[in-house]
Amino acid sequence: MAGVELVRMTYDSAANAAMIYLADRIGPGEAVRQQAVPLSGAEMVLDFDADGVLLGIEVIGARGTISAEVLDAAEQIG
Repeated sequence: MAGVELVRMTYDSAANAAMIYLADRIGPGEAVRQQAVPLSGAEMVLDFDADGVLLGIEVIGARGTISAEVLDAAEQIG
């Protein structure tokens, strides 16, 4: 799959939220179903397309769940 980023992660430090993209890009309205998964001190939200394909994982409360080293390496937004 040349030219396609298979996994990409962004991190918004103000919101303390990370997004792990399993699709190259998620277009507006493409994620039609979300499934919340509660964690201790955080929450994951799984984003699925209309065919049930997992597009991405949002981690709310990322600092308590993902190592600082990984968050520092993520694309910084916000």
